[in-house]
Amino acid sequence: MNDAPLMLSVSGLRGLIGQSLTPEVATRYGAAVGSWFNAHQQGAAAHVVVGRDSRPSGQMIELAVTAGLISVGCRVTRVGIVTTPGVAIMVEHLQADGGIVITASHNPIIWNGIKTLRHDGVAPPPDQAQQIIDRFQNNDVHFADVESLQPAASDDTACRVHVDRVLPHVDVGVIRAAKLKVVVDSVQGAGGPEAKLLLDELGVELVHLWGEPTGLFPHTPEPIKENLTALADATREHGADFGCAQDPDADRLAIVDEQGNYIGEEYTLALCVKHLLEQTSDGAKGATLAANLSTSRMIDDLAEQYGARVIRTPVGEANVAAAMREHEAIVGGEGNGGIIWPKVIHVRDSLVGMALILEMLAKRKQPLSTIAGEIPTYAIVKEKVDVDEALLTRMNDALSNAFANETLNTADGVRIDWPNRWVHVRASNTEPIIRLIAEAPDFDGAHALIQQVRDALGLNQPSAAV
Repeated sequence: MNDAPLMLSVSGLRGLIGQSLTPEVATRYGAAVGSWFNAHQQGAAAHVVVGRDSRPSGQMIELAVTAGLISVGCRVTRVGIVTTPGVAIMVEHLQADGGIVITASHNPIIWNGIKTLRHDGVAPPPDQAQQIIDRFQNNDVHFADVESLQPAASDDTACRVHVDRVLPHVDVGVIRAAKLKVVVDSVQGAGGPEAKLLLDELGVELVHLWGEPTGLFPHTPEPIKENLTALADATREHGADFGCAQDPDADRLAIVDEQGNYIGEEYTLALCVKHLLEQTSDGAKGATLAANLSTSRMIDDLAEQYGARVIRTPVGEANVAAAMREHEAIVGGEGNGGIIWPKVIHVRDSLVGMALILEMLAKRKQPLSTIAGEIPTYAIVKEKVDVDEALLTRMNDALSNAFANETLNTADGVRIDWPNRWVHVRASNTEPIIRLIAEAPDFDGAHALIQQVRDALGLNQPSAAV
């Protein structure tokens, strides 16, 4: 029996190529998603946009998903190797009924996945995601008769459309006049062409590391410090104003300052929030921001400074996007480097992060390290342990009992808050692991919180770093 993990969650489907994720599985999932889309079309065939990141398995899974969609009568437009936000924007641009992105985000090359997008480009919220999962698991699909089958179409304009969606919302003239230089590590993922076109349009000198979308990742693709030493070195060597790294589907952005110091993915959202609040200083009072429960409290400090407020949600882009719509948030995102700016789309977008930071540097005329230094500093520690059903069963109760006198949030695992620190423990949506994330004014404090959680859960062996 194949016991390789097949992850089904609000983030879609992810599995190991040739093991849990095969063409057969992808076709069945495509048919389930297509049937779900069709059920909302009052008898009409749904129009679905399909794009993928650059993984070597991408074409295989894309074709299998497309076959599943066609088999239930959907009209399919394939947009090729495109970022996740690029696919989302194309769904809106083509006025389609939904989209599918073939991507496993930052997971290693052996993984791939299938992410569903609604007509507004946003991933389905948990209740709708569960409807798709139920259709897939129960094989609840409705195949079309042969007269209803439609050939797939192609559209190669996504790169241009994406960039054109970002440019009107930043001061292109100011950025061009600043003559900035940026190093971008696109990890040979989908984001390289779109990043290059954006920076060309903004008049920014680009030093591009691994910009070709071959899918042959030159290093572990998650944009965290230990994987970005080449980016840090190149930023120093080229005298760039900053460096940044995309993940394979380019919905996340991690930052290196002009000295080659890893600022990190947590600072991406904080910097963008700071810039936007400064740009709307008169109207910032009462503004709403949104972030998930695992995101740094830097944005809470910024919100307090400018008179704004922060809405916290369970982890998952769909959850943040839903809260942003409900509360009319001006910006939001996740501490993994994902920025959601409603002026562009309610989807995490690395191009938005680049554009906002470039505009901030151009207007402030100060080094990035100086600007980042204005944000209250915290230390964040991220660890993980392998999923264990017994641990999952007892996790919430054990932590709720151990920290009964503290402020608890159990909307997504357990988050425990103190005035200047917090720890969050939850099962991952995308990997068979439990994540332990803690933040405090210093690393000793953050590690101490992790240890308290480990003691409460009876975890005596060291955890692996996330």
